[in-house]
Amino acid sequence: MSTVAISGRRIQVNVFPAYRRQRAAVPWLRRVAQQALMEGQAAQGRGRPPRYRALSLTIADDDTVRRLNRDYRGLDEATDVLAFAFDHPGVYEGEGLPPPAADVPFLAVPEEEGFAGEVIVAFPQCQRQAAEGGHSPDDEMALLVAHGVLHLLGYDHVTPEEEQAMQTLERRILSKLGIQDPRR
Repeated sequence: MSTVAISGRRIQVNVFPAYRRQRAAVPWLRRVAQQALMEGQAAQGRGRPPRYRALSLTIADDDTVRRLNRDYRGLDEATDVLAFAFDHPGVYEGEGLPPPAADVPFLAVPEEEGFAGEVIVAFPQCQRQAAEGGHSPDDEMALLVAHGVLHLLGYDHVTPEEEQAMQTLERRILSKLGIQDPRR
């Protein structure tokens, strides 16, 4: 596990051991998450100081992400990215009540005020989506990290208007990182 302070923001990055020697470079992942955190908050409140200064990012395997999706969203299916916001619940689509997010095995406990939550990306799913889309795994990973961070900030894509707004912001984040949106 690695944590660093960047411009007053703490981005904790956890990479499952199987992916440490692959393309999941921790400094680059921090940079993507940092940019998404800054841009997402700037779009929410022009001129207001940022509410969130910290988040945790985990690069995991498919089985872990599927299990978390089942347990905490009620969807027993594979997915590419999950976001567990610290201060607001996500949509639970299962029966009954979901278990508390505090039970997520590697969800970081906030050490300070301003902790947004945890983003978890399925590395193998990221690679598959990149291959299917004909673009690099790095570009796909950047998109997934940005997407997850925006969910932490309360953005969603339930309606066409929300989806368009979220994708516009994702393109802005990627552009600031010198990455073309891989969905184009």
